[in-house]
Amino acid sequence: MLRAVHCALLCAALGGVGAVHAQPRALTLPAAERIQLDGRLDEAAWARAPVHEAFLQYRPADRQPPPADYRTTLQVIVEADALVIGIRAFDPRPVEIRAPLVRRDQVLRDQDFVAVILDAVGDRRSAQFVRVNAAGVQADGMYIADGDVEDFAPDFEFDAAAARLADGYSVEVRLPFIALRYPLRGGLPWRLMVVRSVPRESGTLWVSAPLTQDALSFIAELQVIDGLAEIGARVHGHSHLAIVPEITLRQTRPGDNGQRQTQAAVGAEIKWRPRADWVFDMTLNPDFSQVELDAPQLAGSTRFALSLPEKRAFFLESTDVLDLPLAAFYSRAVTDPRFGLRATWRGAQAEATALTLRDDGGGLVLLPRAFDTGVAAQDGRSQATLLRARTHFSIGATTFSAGGLVSLRDYGGGRDNRVFGADLAWKPEPETQWRLRTMLSQTTAGFVADTSSGELLPALQARDSGSRWHLTWFSRVPGWNLSAEAGVTSANFRNDNGFVDQAGVRFVQGEVVRRWGPKTLPLLGVPAHEFETYLWLRRAETADGIVVEQRAHPGIWLVAARNSEAWVQARFDAQRVGASGKLHPVRAIAASWSINPAAWFTRLNLELTLGDRVDVDTRADRVGRGIEWLFETKLRGKLGDFGLESEQRFQQGTIAAPDGQRALAEHSARWLGVLHLNARDSVRAVWQGAWFDRAAEPAIGVSQAEVSRRRAASIVFQHRFAPGRSLSVGASRAWSSDAPARQELFVKSALLL
Repeated sequence: MLRAVHCALLCAALGGVGAVHAQPRALTLPAAERIQLDGRLDEAAWARAPVHEAFLQYRPADRQPPPADYRTTLQVIVEADALVIGIRAFDPRPVEIRAPLVRRDQVLRDQDFVAVILDAVGDRRSAQFVRVNAAGVQADGMYIADGDVEDFAPDFEFDAAAARLADGYSVEVRLPFIALRYPLRGGLPWRLMVVRSVPRESGTLWVSAPLTQDALSFIAELQVIDGLAEIGARVHGHSHLAIVPEITLRQTRPGDNGQRQTQAAVGAEIKWRPRADWVFDMTLNPDFSQVELDAPQLAGSTRFALSLPEKRAFFLESTDVLDLPLAAFYSRAVTDPRFGLRATWRGAQAEATALTLRDDGGGLVLLPRAFDTGVAAQDGRSQATLLRARTHFSIGATTFSAGGLVSLRDYGGGRDNRVFGADLAWKPEPETQWRLRTMLSQTTAGFVADTSSGELLPALQARDSGSRWHLTWFSRVPGWNLSAEAGVTSANFRNDNGFVDQAGVRFVQGEVVRRWGPKTLPLLGVPAHEFETYLWLRRAETADGIVVEQRAHPGIWLVAARNSEAWVQARFDAQRVGASGKLHPVRAIAASWSINPAAWFTRLNLELTLGDRVDVDTRADRVGRGIEWLFETKLRGKLGDFGLESEQRFQQGTIAAPDGQRALAEHSARWLGVLHLNARDSVRAVWQGAWFDRAAEPAIGVSQAEVSRRRAASIVFQHRFAPGRSLSVGASRAWSSDAPARQELFVKSALLL
């Protein structure tokens, strides 16, 4: 009954917006006719193609028609081997259009852009997206409906062009069928939504589908494209083979006076798509060393491992099929692959992916415990293998997804780690979702401490078993978001292909969010586009009932003009450093504010936490007054015809000793600068450092000050031919307080055969 009333109110609210539910319609061209991609929409075919202009405001306030002078039109053309999307963005103030040259995948809401979101499977569980700003810079990735995740990591083969006009700009996007992901037979109609961003004062988004902020995900209302009934005959016959050899020349010198060493490495990335539903990937001796440096993180306030984002192309194919949390699969656990194979299959109601890689090692194996994460060096070779399969079905109005997982890490000599998992997701109604995940592990890859050095050395152990299960519930109803989670990870559970930072614990947590909609804040008088109040609770304890942590975070969150976002929360926590330690009460207040102040000052982000902080070093095991702050800025400008980017990031955390003196301080700093010669050529420079200082305190066994310094710098020229195809030339230097400096010169070429 409640859903029916809600739908009726929504329909009434949308009723005055003409043709909101109209669907885009495609024009199919004769086989010999093709669009010249220049962004101008001036070919005769565009004059024949149906025009869809039923756009609706989604941000800052949804369900509103756009002003007439910000008209946006959408057209779809079907070529022999591709979809071509044409978008015309009218603007009454074209001189204010923000069209900077930026790095690929950095087309964000501080710019004027259009986005094409396409679901070629048709079930609105995932969708590929392409963004193009008014300067023609491109970004792409995947939307995943579960969790409403926008992932910029995957890259797809597409082309796009933009043209500046006297009354706005226009964009053409060509999506080759071979770049889209869809089943061979039995698929649903293809679905589409186009998004337009106008940053300016309000940070406005307009969409071509009847999407509202009450939807469970951003892709919940993708519309069927009319006129594609015959597309199956065009797309199913295509096959594709791409071979991208990589040649890397590197000269390194350890220390300032070390002997130079020259190396040449040859590798390759191969992608084969024999038909619509199969994709095969192979990587041979890949050189990932020039992937952008990971930003330094503060780790002094936690004893648990910190995860890092994946940036390597081989691992990013078919992330929608994998759809696993880090605990099940963490690709950064594979450090230095010698070779890798991956196969992905998509059907109308099921999908599967399998991969196997030979890892030459050099990374760390996580050994999770209740109060910290132990680590051991992974010095030898190992084979990492993963198999994931999932099916989708409905019973009445309830939809289900059921999946399975097999994961193996084989170190040789009988040492291995095996994980078997199953998961079930179901939606009894569109606004509610449940998900259950369970995994079982078996491990013979043990470690023993060396009596002389204390280091953990590999050892064969008797097969040890463990388990992990996790249940989540989420519901979104008018004005409210409700969620709850519960889970148990046994003490012996381990997944060497995943990211498991804690074991031997059980937890419950939940959150209640009250969405108030647009509000003018009392006392401050600030008009907020969205305003929420919330309460988040969590409790974790060991199997025998020892409390590891308790957290209660009431807070407020809002978004306002100039893409600004702010939150403030009180923290009423309790934490324990070790099983025999004290459960420390921790009281603090935390706040964050980010804004897009101007076209040249695209981001200012401030985060601050004041109050108690736990000194998690077991020698201290205490609470001290402390502070943690983060300051980030992003600046953009022009130097003649060139584009400039400058990003600055500073972070600091401190904890005071009982006498009020500073006991612990850690800092990190990062600067990233980019000179864009054009949309494909750039020079990127990075400098970053991390510092850690612990003061001498004989009372807790710290006889002298402990100091650590790590710094790195690099400069790279890159010419990008297409996604995954580039030429890079650069130099880097890394140095620290406990290791000699390392210098490197390199040339890396990845070209399509």
